[in-house]
Amino acid sequence: MNSPQLNPEERLNADLKLEMGKRLPVRTMAKLRAAASEHMAMLEQSPERVMAYFQDQRVRYAA
Repeated sequence: MNSPQLNPEERLNADLKLEMGKRLPVRTMAKLRAAASEHMAMLEQSPERVMAYFQDQRVRYAA
């Protein structure tokens, strides 16, 4: 079992949380869901950013 710090999914979660923290506070679940979906859609268009999750030194160590 991998440590959360060594998991690419955790790198994605950290990225998403960081981006959500940069936005104006959302007050409803629907707005939070929309903001998260917008960020995930942006990631679909940024494969180099997603690949970077796997290039993180801590993740590569786990492989």
